[in-house]
Amino acid sequence: MRNVTLLGTRLVVGSYMAVHGAQKLFGAFGGPGLEKAGAGFHRIGLRPGKHMAAAAGITELGGGVLTAAGIADPAGPLAIMGAMTVAATTHRAKGPLAARGGFELPLTNLAAAAALAVVGPGKFRIGPSLPRPLAVAATVGGGLLAAGLVAKMLTAAPAAPATPASQAESAGQAQSAGQAESAGQASPLTTAPAGIPGNPRPA
Repeated sequence: MRNVTLLGTRLVVGSYMAVHGAQKLFGAFGGPGLEKAGAGFHRIGLRPGKHMAAAAGITELGGGVLTAAGIADPAGPLAIMGAMTVAATTHRAKGPLAARGGFELPLTNLAAAAALAVVGPGKFRIGPSLPRPLAVAATVGGGLLAAGLVAKMLTAAPAAPATPASQAESAGQAQSAGQAESAGQASPLTTAPAGIPGNPRPA
């Protein structure tokens, strides 16, 4: 029963984490994809956002696959723990409950991954565990990396929001362009500069 329970836990936690990684990296399963995920990472202070989103997606996807398969234990659960530590910190301002956008889900994933890292994958696994020296090195290195990312996020200046003036200016330009095109005139926002091959020069 113990080994069956561990297998079920690995499959659930690992599969969901792999899906989260694929959502970030490829936009699969209704995910945002790398561009939108990168913009979100930039806003919370993890910059450059696209690179950080790629690293998070790879960590979640790889950690999820390793956890579900039981290969190179405890590398998979450790990867999930690192990613979920950063994710839980991201939601810290909204409290502990998911209903308010808080850190309930990443903290739950973190606890499950920590339990798997300590207890082990059980009997039903595809490959062997890491040698003890490598496991210790992975634990220390992953912890330091997660701590560095959390510190970077906590100390980074937030991205500056768009000012009302710039928003009004953009809206005014878009409205002017639409009116010009409706009247059959070339919009100054869409007219190509003269002198470029294929574009007529003004008389």
